[in-house]
Amino acid sequence: MENTPHGGILKDLVARDEPIAAQLKQEAATLKDIVLTERQLCDLELILNGGFSPLEGFMNQSDYNSVVDTLRVSDGTLFPMPITLDVSSGDIARLGISPGARLALRDPRDDEALAIITVQDVYTYDRVKEAIQVFGADDPAHPAVTYLRNRVKEYYVGGKVQAIQAPPHFDYVAYRYTPAQLRALFKKLSWSRVVAFQTRNPMHRAHRELTILAARQHQANVLVHPTVGMTKPGDVDHYTRVRVYEAIMDRYPNGMGHLALLPLAMRMAGPREAVWHAIIRRNFGATHFIVGRDHAGPGKNSQGKDFYGPYDAQELVTKYKDELQIEMVPFQQMTYLPSTDEYQPRDEVAAGVETLDISGTELRKRLKTGAAIPDWFSYDTVVKRLRESYPPRNKQGFVLFLTGLHNSGKDVIAQALQVALNEQGGRSVSVLLGDVVKDDMKPKSFTPEERHDNVQRVAFVASELARAGAAVIAAPVAPEERSRALVKDTIVSTAGSGGNFFLVHVATPLAHCESQDRRGVYAQARNGTIKGFVGVDVPYESPKKADLTVDVTTQNIPSIVRNVLLLLETSSLI
Repeated sequence: MENTPHGGILKDLVARDEPIAAQLKQEAATLKDIVLTERQLCDLELILNGGFSPLEGFMNQSDYNSVVDTLRVSDGTLFPMPITLDVSSGDIARLGISPGARLALRDPRDDEALAIITVQDVYTYDRVKEAIQVFGADDPAHPAVTYLRNRVKEYYVGGKVQAIQAPPHFDYVAYRYTPAQLRALFKKLSWSRVVAFQTRNPMHRAHRELTILAARQHQANVLVHPTVGMTKPGDVDHYTRVRVYEAIMDRYPNGMGHLALLPLAMRMAGPREAVWHAIIRRNFGATHFIVGRDHAGPGKNSQGKDFYGPYDAQELVTKYKDELQIEMVPFQQMTYLPSTDEYQPRDEVAAGVETLDISGTELRKRLKTGAAIPDWFSYDTVVKRLRESYPPRNKQGFVLFLTGLHNSGKDVIAQALQVALNEQGGRSVSVLLGDVVKDDMKPKSFTPEERHDNVQRVAFVASELARAGAAVIAAPVAPEERSRALVKDTIVSTAGSGGNFFLVHVATPLAHCESQDRRGVYAQARNGTIKGFVGVDVPYESPKKADLTVDVTTQNIPSIVRNVLLLLETSSLI
């Protein structure tokens, strides 16, 4: 179905395909399938409901190359972000992925078929080029570059999709609108001018004031449209943020603002992201869009400098203003004036007038320590919700990830740490040894992918325990840097306030590990009984940036435990 009020043509695939959804679902049951990742799931939802109009599927090679090089799909339409479906060589062989193949795309949460893709092409790509062109640098300090390096598989599959059903949501259903539903709501409310505000952080008084100022300047209403898909690792979880947004909405003049959630997987791509966000908000029916200073910037690069200039995003949106069909509202930095108890745009404050501000860093510090947060900065209801979700450091969960060769002593260290932390009290303590998470404890051969998958399972369990405030000690071999990077990313991005991660390299030499091999595992690896054994026929990649390196040949277990506890103490976790 195609609608043309605010925002032009809308590719609403769910509405268009509804009459044949049952037929497609029956077909999907007979097809091989791809179980989507979290990011692919977010992307598919916005393809299906029209949020990514004009896209009707995942990009083929021609569109992908054009977007990377020119910010346009191959027919010339402006769309700055590659939207891709990545698969491995193993997936291609197992599923028979080739042009013309039809595959079911399944929800990772319940295995339900959401859509069918008709494969147009399968192609390789240049990771370095994508990183440089889209994100500005091939720098692992950028979260999307780290994701590209460690999580994205080696092939992309392009093709249009047919909708079976939209991904279901069970949280905050009242705030979830498709573009067509939001356009219809604006029409019902007679909102002819709508200013959309993008955020992935909690809102405070300054945010409310700037959105109201923008609405008054443009004689418009306010759409608070926060991202609740994947954001930057370490961000406040969306449950807490939505509770904050609910509290903020009560502070808007009656009828001025509306809250709707956007299931977007952000890339933190700065200028490109700002153009992308503008297109998405146009598709959702907004007429104006607030673009902030360093919009969607990920912070500092590996050299300690900002990835993007403060106004690069605003300049790129201005460059394409005629095509975007949505008017940019430049973010006005607001500051508090204690003399008049009000917020004003910083560049309108006369010289010498006292102003007050609290940075994001300072706010996080006050939340962690329990220090007071003044009511001129935020509302009591907002602070209350933040404190409920973000306890002080000594109540937060954490993960100690011990990596090293078999028989390096990591398992003994883990058990000794468990005892020490239980003595400390205040948290539950869980130990995840590598063998315990595998199918059984008998030595057997593992492929690199099987070993990588096992580490992923450890990461998932550890992140969930840490989210609940537990102290987690994980001790798999984890010989690859990519696996350990994935663990850290998983812990930091999914564990909320428990996203405290420490990598401990148990660097005991191979010769000592082998000399302590009473079970004969190394001997079996040497004679070929066990294949793919780390340290024998599979290399162990020493961590490049461990938080602590220990060695049982030069340190005894009690001294190693003291060093680990000191690491936790320095971080105010114990």
